[in-house]
Amino acid sequence: MKALKDYFRNQFLIGAAVNQSTIDTDQELLNKHFNSITAENEMKFEEIHPEPNQYNFEIADKFMQFAEDNGIGLRGHTLVWHNQTPDWFFVDNKGNDVGRTELLRRMKEHIDTVVKRYKGRIYAWDVVNEAVEDHGEQIYRQSKWLTIIGEDFIDYAFRYAHEADPDALLFYNDYNESNPVKREKIYQLVKGMLDRGVPIHGVGLQAHWSLYHPTYGEIEAALKRYAELGLTLHITEMDVSVYAFDDKRTDLTEPSKEMLFLQAERYDRFFELFNRYAEHISSVTFWGVRDSYTWLNDFPVRGRKNWPFLLDANGQPKPAYDHIITKKESV
Repeated sequence: MKALKDYFRNQFLIGAAVNQSTIDTDQELLNKHFNSITAENEMKFEEIHPEPNQYNFEIADKFMQFAEDNGIGLRGHTLVWHNQTPDWFFVDNKGNDVGRTELLRRMKEHIDTVVKRYKGRIYAWDVVNEAVEDHGEQIYRQSKWLTIIGEDFIDYAFRYAHEADPDALLFYNDYNESNPVKREKIYQLVKGMLDRGVPIHGVGLQAHWSLYHPTYGEIEAALKRYAELGLTLHITEMDVSVYAFDDKRTDLTEPSKEMLFLQAERYDRFFELFNRYAEHISSVTFWGVRDSYTWLNDFPVRGRKNWPFLLDANGQPKPAYDHIITKKESV
């Protein structure tokens, strides 16, 4: 059986999120199946810039070296986010919020330092992550970025990133991207950026989906809507939870046959959509490598395992993998 990346080589990159542990334990699987990687957490603000004037690039450099040694692309994740950004970044030495000018200066310094370190080596950056509000009519999520700088903090982040590496593809990245209400907010946000001449090249659809949600119609409508922007689309953090949102079970030690069947059916349909929109999609990244580790373990239900990927805990293909490949081979 050919590797996953080989089946889609002429359509889009196949990526996996890695962390400090899996970059070591899963090197064979990464080399076999994937031609792109993303740091799960180790390039986020609090990991890479934990204290004023202190940067920690050790693990990020390790990811970069692994990628280059093995001919694998690296996506940068992420530069500006309301979460996992340390409190000190937003306050002065008296503990008061800094002003707009100072926070923009700090933002630029952070982006310059991080992006220029990997200039010409990282092919794409999630510049701003999850800045859109899920509910209500308000477009922007409340955050220190928004409160102190204003709505144009997103424009500045993209301009700074483009100045630091003019050749990197720059993405706005978000979850619940297929929800009709949030989809339109994301569309309007990005369209506004394009109208203002902001250097943005793509939309990242996180694709944290499940066996039951979102619907195929909602996903296709989202792909179609974002494609209207004329930008490239990346599926950036894909996993398919075997639980419905309101399922709180903690008794399973392995997925049921029904779960594996439904998951295979879902992945099959998802990749049908990706193939249908392949002229717009240039990368599909899973938010992990295999079922032995996923951020969905213990979330949102403590003490519960999940099995969201195409490869099982031992790195062997699951029914979902077989469905996708069988369909691909028959084309």
